[in-house]
Amino acid sequence: MIEVKGLSKRFGTVQVLTDINAVFAKGKVNQVIGKSGSGKSVLCKCIVGLFTPEEGQVLYDGRSFHELEKDQQRLVRQEIGMLFQSSALFDSLTVMENVMFPLKMFATMGEEEMHDRAAHCLKRVNIIDKDHLYPSEISGGMQKRVGIARAIAMNPKYLFVDEPNSGLDPQTSIVIDKLISELTAEYGMTTIVITHDMNSVMEAGDNILFIHQGRAWWHGTRDQLLDTDNTELNAFIFASGLMRQVKRAFKG
Repeated sequence: MIEVKGLSKRFGTVQVLTDINAVFAKGKVNQVIGKSGSGKSVLCKCIVGLFTPEEGQVLYDGRSFHELEKDQQRLVRQEIGMLFQSSALFDSLTVMENVMFPLKMFATMGEEEMHDRAAHCLKRVNIIDKDHLYPSEISGGMQKRVGIARAIAMNPKYLFVDEPNSGLDPQTSIVIDKLISELTAEYGMTTIVITHDMNSVMEAGDNILFIHQGRAWWHGTRDQLLDTDNTELNAFIFASGLMRQVKRAFKG
């Protein structure tokens, strides 16, 4: 579980986040939604320690991250897996080498054991017989799955995912959403997903936090999302005509 308590962040005179309080549950897909510029990415970067908040705490299973010593922070970071929006695979490394990269950086296992672990992760995301290929030789959807395999290679307790469906077709997006949900439950991870994709929210979101103008404006479940009377949230989720159809389908 990750808890955010009274977190505020500013850059110079610009207040980006104000008094954010949130609980991200273990074994659940916790999604952070909001307009571009609302503060979602800054919140995520504060949680993982890339930014230091002016006020407030980030607690990893009770450990206040920003109050830990540097060596203790490094240990927490080793418990974190990350999937970036662009997958961020290394072009010069093969699929197998990409997945093995964090193991070589942080694990204390032998080469054969690292290879076996990477092969297991690739199989789990249904990447078969592609380990010798380079990222440019596989599709965008496969690159996302390789990115997921790399993110879980260290058997993380916490998983951060930035716009997992960016650039993907709807069918592949469903596959990625399902995979993230399955792995979250399977590994018992605390997963935090930043997304603009409301179809992904309806497909995979267990707990949802809506950030508006740097504040935690609304939080709840998918079912509660369908019945909310929050003006700003409704304006956000109904910006797409497709979302109106989704709501009718779920309530019908």
